[in-house]
Amino acid sequence: MCVRINMISLWSRWIALFIGGITLGSGQRLDEIMKNDPDISQFYAYMEPSKSANFTLGNKQCTIFAPINAAFQKLGEVKGEIEPLVLYHMLNIPKTTDQLGSSYTSLLTELSGSPPIWITHVTGSYHNDIYVNNARILVSQSNVKSSGTNLLQVLHKIDEVLSPTISPSSVSNRIYNPTAWEFLYSYDSFIENSQTPFRIRNFLQRVQQKGKQDIFKDEGGHTFFIPIDEGFGNDRAASIDEKIIDGHVIPKQVLFTTPTRKDVPYQTLANGDNTIRVVISFTQEKRGSEIVNYVKSHTLFGDGNHTPGVVLAQIVKANIPVKNGVVHLIQKPLMVVDSSVRKLLEEQMDYICNVGNVARHDNIPEYIQDYEPDYYQRFPEFIQQPEQEGRILSNFFKAIQDAGKEGEKLLETLDKGHDVTLFAPCNKAMEGDLILKKLLEDPTKLIDILKMHVIVDSRLYLEKIFQEGQVRPFQFPTLNTGKILYFNVVSSNTNRTLSVEGGGVNATVIQPDLAATNGIIHIIDRVLGVPYNTILDKLRADPMLSLTYELGNLQNFNYQLNNTKKQFTYFVPSNKAWKDAEVDLPSAIKKVFMKEYAFHATATLERHLVVSNESYTMERIKQLSNATNTYGTFGTRRDVNLPTTRGSLALYIEEKKDNTNPESENTSFIIVWKGRKIPVFRPNVECTNGIIHVIDLPMIRDEDIIVASAITFAPQVTIYLIFLLLLI
Repeated sequence: MCVRINMISLWSRWIALFIGGITLGSGQRLDEIMKNDPDISQFYAYMEPSKSANFTLGNKQCTIFAPINAAFQKLGEVKGEIEPLVLYHMLNIPKTTDQLGSSYTSLLTELSGSPPIWITHVTGSYHNDIYVNNARILVSQSNVKSSGTNLLQVLHKIDEVLSPTISPSSVSNRIYNPTAWEFLYSYDSFIENSQTPFRIRNFLQRVQQKGKQDIFKDEGGHTFFIPIDEGFGNDRAASIDEKIIDGHVIPKQVLFTTPTRKDVPYQTLANGDNTIRVVISFTQEKRGSEIVNYVKSHTLFGDGNHTPGVVLAQIVKANIPVKNGVVHLIQKPLMVVDSSVRKLLEEQMDYICNVGNVARHDNIPEYIQDYEPDYYQRFPEFIQQPEQEGRILSNFFKAIQDAGKEGEKLLETLDKGHDVTLFAPCNKAMEGDLILKKLLEDPTKLIDILKMHVIVDSRLYLEKIFQEGQVRPFQFPTLNTGKILYFNVVSSNTNRTLSVEGGGVNATVIQPDLAATNGIIHIIDRVLGVPYNTILDKLRADPMLSLTYELGNLQNFNYQLNNTKKQFTYFVPSNKAWKDAEVDLPSAIKKVFMKEYAFHATATLERHLVVSNESYTMERIKQLSNATNTYGTFGTRRDVNLPTTRGSLALYIEEKKDNTNPESENTSFIIVWKGRKIPVFRPNVECTNGIIHVIDLPMIRDEDIIVASAITFAPQVTIYLIFLLLLI
């Protein structure tokens, strides 16, 4: 019977949403309705003794935002006076959810001084949400109306307690509704009952010295970031100039942490047309049950005093409402770059591995589905969230320290090297027994892998890589001689994702452009040079090899490439290679990608695939050439015959030194096949079951594919036989 009643009640709630709100208890005051609602019993217990709240409920129209019990459990002990807290949840006008106004609308509360609460609308794929400050309105349990005694009153349930910004009663000149400037200037008077008594005197002093008080007094709704004193080491205070202060304010938008979209840039006041330009974005991580909020400034255009790049700071006290917006206290100043690459690794490793929105389960009771049955359908990513540790670069830094003298040299480079670009794997990327074992069992291999993550004498910002990649596939040599990193940027609308390949491993840059005094750091999600993919996985994942992967699917040729009991050497034409070949061999290339000529495609790929007990690097093939008499009669180089699934592949290798830089030890390889010279774009891409060599032209000739239209007897078999004869 109870289940039946609950289902009827649940359906009635949803039906009410479509008819403009729920009306319960005709003739009842709202406090009577609240008294009988067990979900908000804690708030009612706080409200009941309040004379001001009872006067409003008995004599005025009003709106109440009532936190559910789980919100108070999350908050813990309520510090300070109860009555101001209650009155901050009340408006003296009735408003249903469709009357709350657009984002960044402020609504005046019943608390003395009428401090505002701020509205934010969030558009979702299946459902739209409304936030009051940082609290989400539980829409299906809101719009509860009472019309007793000619008073229209409205109740909304919310998932977080609203905390007003007021000075304690012990202060003589009490402030109830401070602007951001009054909060900054009189901060000490606000922290008597605070659980996090940070100091902000250094930033206040710099604002006063630079005459920037007015931007914190500006009317309207803005977002302010104030760094605490603990983040002013290394003489940072002297670095705080007018532009940096401007870079701590987002104008005309009131951004609380939860409803604000993550990793979306917002323009700051540091936005000169021809000088400096700085944007700010929010991001989060989850550590156990705790959600940690971060803010990052990105100096897009800098000058001699303001280094381009990203500075990331933890929000140590979020969502402090003020008269003209919201204040966030942050762990250190934004925009200030005063640490080398090494020091960023060594001292400030509290960077996140997975960025973006994080579930807020701890604010939601287990019976949330009684309120919103589709909650987990709308937010499936909230069901499970991997726990992240802080200091996510510590494993990488420790690996360098454990590499002996070579590790010390590498740290010296990261500390004093010029224009260093470091691709630093987060801790999660270095977890797992197989990866750690492979790294630690061979010290020489370890230092080679570590050096593969370092580029010297060039700051490769994301924008630079993107621009270079627009012209041609972009690559760059690393500190590990002979090892090159290859870059690919995938653009989707305004989003750009950078992937980097080194030693056969594709890693995604999850946080680009962290700024250091002598370079930049890109945080990546995998360790380069430690293969974890089979050849099939690599083909499937690499966007530059998608055409060869597509070709191999026509007759299930790709299936064998997942076999880890064999060793393969696969000469894989890149997408560009196929497109370039189409210019010279339009007929052959067109046919090889047609489904009806799938057997031609399979036979072509079989020529590119070497199957043996060992895989062959470029250096090994070159060595075999020398061992089998490099030159034959009249100085002609002799081919090396490599076993394929059908016959053998005859070729030899030429090695070419980089003549553009006399000091460079990097070389490139060229395959010579049937008199044709085929450049190797990416040699020695290691996989768990072999090696891929990415080549700039496919090993195919126009006469390989002949359609004998005059043959009428078993035409496909005849064509296939002709094709096989030509392959020999």
